[in-house]
Amino acid sequence: MRRIVIPLIFGLTGAAILISLGLWQVQRLEWKRGILAQIETRIAGAPAPLPAAPDPERDRYQPVVLTGTLQPEALYVLVSQKRVGAGYRVISPFETQAGDRILVDRGFIAVQDRDAARASGPVQITGNLHWPDDRTSSTPANDVAGNIWFARDIDAMAAALDTAPLLVITRETSPALPGVTPLPVDAAGIPDDHLQYAVTWFSLAAIWLVMTGTYIIRVPREKEG
Repeated sequence: MRRIVIPLIFGLTGAAILISLGLWQVQRLEWKRGILAQIETRIAGAPAPLPAAPDPERDRYQPVVLTGTLQPEALYVLVSQKRVGAGYRVISPFETQAGDRILVDRGFIAVQDRDAARASGPVQITGNLHWPDDRTSSTPANDVAGNIWFARDIDAMAAALDTAPLLVITRETSPALPGVTPLPVDAAGIPDDHLQYAVTWFSLAAIWLVMTGTYIIRVPREKEG
């Protein structure tokens, strides 16, 4: 009996731990979905004037409306779009009616359109404040001299374009500016791996139980043999 009881206790304990980890990930999944819903609601909210002192925590995703002049200068951030291929995000300086200069992410252009003329001048832009975190450990250094950026490094871009370190992601412009396709901010890029983790833990628990059961069945037979 001892040959069975000890492995059984060990197997049930291990399975219980793995199942509890899976349940914890399910709880995290519900929490994360609630957070994502809040973010989506905030992104789609009514636009307001640019805050006097924007804060990365308080004002992230805040919808804003800007009236002023879009400047012709541009920085190009290398990105890729599904079913389109490689291209660039176009980052330009924008001067508000109050005289503040900020960064505006105008949207996407194809690689071959980099040297094409793009409209600038008086415009109203509706978009969202954002402090993107594009850079990872594998992201190359920006080629500032060649004007090819691999991440939207706001401080470096602000220094290059002589603006405040503040970025607005364009949702729409009035009048419409042809040649650039806006890439509005959304919650799609926020990691949400909790379901995958939950499935992994539950699968390990099932495997653990199967292995325990197999061992318990085989022990008496091996002893008899």
